[in-house]
Amino acid sequence: MSILIGLDIGGTKTHGLRAEGGTVAQEAFGGSANVQNVSRDAAASVLAQVLAELGAAAADVVVAGAGGVDTAADAEALRGLIAPHAGRARVVVVHDTRLVLAAGGCRTGIAVIAGTGSAAWGTAPDGREARAGGWGHLLGDEGSGYWMGRELVRRALARHDDGRVPDALDRAVLDRCGLAEPGGLIERFHTLPERGFWADLSRVAFAAAEQDEDAMRLVDRTADALAELAATVSRRLALSGPVVVGGGLAVHQPLLRERLREAAARRGLGEVRVLDRAPVHGALRLADRS
Repeated sequence: MSILIGLDIGGTKTHGLRAEGGTVAQEAFGGSANVQNVSRDAAASVLAQVLAELGAAAADVVVAGAGGVDTAADAEALRGLIAPHAGRARVVVVHDTRLVLAAGGCRTGIAVIAGTGSAAWGTAPDGREARAGGWGHLLGDEGSGYWMGRELVRRALARHDDGRVPDALDRAVLDRCGLAEPGGLIERFHTLPERGFWADLSRVAFAAAEQDEDAMRLVDRTADALAELAATVSRRLALSGPVVVGGGLAVHQPLLRERLREAAARRGLGEVRVLDRAPVHGALRLADRS
């Protein structure tokens, strides 16, 4: 009976599953083990904890998906953190967008991640692959939770520079940050680097969207950015779908799902499916295929 381990290494948490004979037998969670967000030592510590909980030393295959796996060197670096805790298992490392497509039960199509970060990846029936986005928060991640949080901060600061009194949306941002006035956002943003905190700020926009035009515009810009990532992959592969969307932002925000489907349709994309299970299940599917 094969023992398979799947890992989804996100910007805020690491989610692991162990399957035996095709049945999920154990689950484990830890903090982020993505070296784009935490130090190598911190990532190694999280992976050691999660893999130990899953009994990875007895595994046959370990498949890990993570953002920032853009080159063979990236994959090898992450493999080096996993292998010491995986016994004789074959260790496979992929970009986390691949987990989304596999978790959606698709071998071909376009995967979009809408979480702390954002990215798209697709594969065509003839085996061709293409990616878009996934550049990280300093270079891109448009349509991600972090990007939305940063845009809310920028809006509050721009209005402050213009001499405007904070409106309801600004005050909601300030309350989340524990601040009394917008000027404090500059220091807070630069001294609190945790991406998860700023990604969580995106909730402010969704909560206010029905009453605030700027909040709704930000939701629409988010949907457009994600749809454009999918459209970029679509153009390269001449593939309209299906589009499978994963990540906390899409899974937990019905308004974004609605707007994303509309934005995708405007670009000629096909069916948009939002994952009804965690992406880590895609890692188990890939492990089983391997």
